[in-house]
Amino acid sequence: MTRCRLCGSEAMASVVDLGATPPCESFLAAHELDRAEPAYPLHLRVCSECWLAQIPPLITPEETFKEYAYFSSFSTSWVEHARTFVTGAAERLGLGHASFVVEVASNDGYLLKHMVERGVRCLGIEPSVNVGAAAREAGVPTLTEFLSPEVGAGVRAEHGPADLVVANNVYAHIPDVVGFTRGLRALVADDGWVSIEVQHLLTLIEENQYDTIYHEHFQYYTVASAIRALASGGLTLVDVELLPTHGGSIRLWARPEGAAGAPSERVADVLAREKAAGLQELSGYAEFAARVAKVRRDLLKFLIGAAERGETVVGYGAPGKGNTLLNHCGIRPDLLPYTVDRNPYKHGRFTPGARIPILPPERIAADRPDYVLVLPWNLRDELVEQLSYVHEWGGRLVFPVPELSIVEVAPGGVTA
Repeated sequence: MTRCRLCGSEAMASVVDLGATPPCESFLAAHELDRAEPAYPLHLRVCSECWLAQIPPLITPEETFKEYAYFSSFSTSWVEHARTFVTGAAERLGLGHASFVVEVASNDGYLLKHMVERGVRCLGIEPSVNVGAAAREAGVPTLTEFLSPEVGAGVRAEHGPADLVVANNVYAHIPDVVGFTRGLRALVADDGWVSIEVQHLLTLIEENQYDTIYHEHFQYYTVASAIRALASGGLTLVDVELLPTHGGSIRLWARPEGAAGAPSERVADVLAREKAAGLQELSGYAEFAARVAKVRRDLLKFLIGAAERGETVVGYGAPGKGNTLLNHCGIRPDLLPYTVDRNPYKHGRFTPGARIPILPPERIAADRPDYVLVLPWNLRDELVEQLSYVHEWGGRLVFPVPELSIVEVAPGGVTA
């Protein structure tokens, strides 16, 4: 990568190089195990002009999202997070029967179904054919498209301008930041609102969350770099919320330039935190690669030690972040014989690169392993409760990030 995709600068500095891995959602069917897998460099760099952290766009969204393995509704806490957001947004913006809401990357309708229940007219724009079909089956109107300025203008012409445009966990997934942002502007009314949730680079760096770096995530935002990105499409940041989701996210509230007004004090507060953490100078990124290497060493040491003691370790979850971790650490079925997942789409498939079998969750209770390695560590509270039954045979949970943590659970999900 020689130029920043946002500002065009050539002042790009290395943050961490994770080698080459397959795309994290390219799960393998059994008949594909003897085929070659493409692997692409996974090297995070930061632009020292606009401070957008980014990886090279080596795969296209079309390759990843036309047929997608992730269904948001399988996470109980994520559906609840969406319901809470809809309730708050409706109150904040006065959304009602006369309003129009668009969600970009609406997945299986996990969020907009709450708008439908409130009687708010809405539309999802979802590029994945299979998950978009699931949304329509659930009663959520959904357009199968990638957002562009042209698609945004077409939706506006047919349905009218949106009072609220929601773009949760998609702003990192598009290599054309400027074009996508212009698409958001095309959708939203001149006095409307855009709400974006995206992982915060501040917590990624501070909490060693390097497994959230994968080929679907083309860039990683601070509030400072998000301001630049939004401005490229004619949007102005007016408020920000810090969220615990995905290990630490930011919810950006933006409006068209003419309706924006002055930003809230929270914007200034978060910008000050980012500056204090050194994220507007290269020194703030200098030690991250060394801390990533320690996460890898500690996890491998634990898995090898368990194997030598004759103890069993299995996985829970098959998220994209888990595949970055498994491949970077070189973990194979000799150290992790299988993982389980609630999503039936993944059952009988194998993780990309590491080729670890994915089984239904009931397998854990049947096998009674000594340890369960939790790959979606960002759902820690939810999964400690879900997996509390492992206490019945003295099993323990292992969380690899931000540092190796072995947890004993008691009935009800309370840690012992």
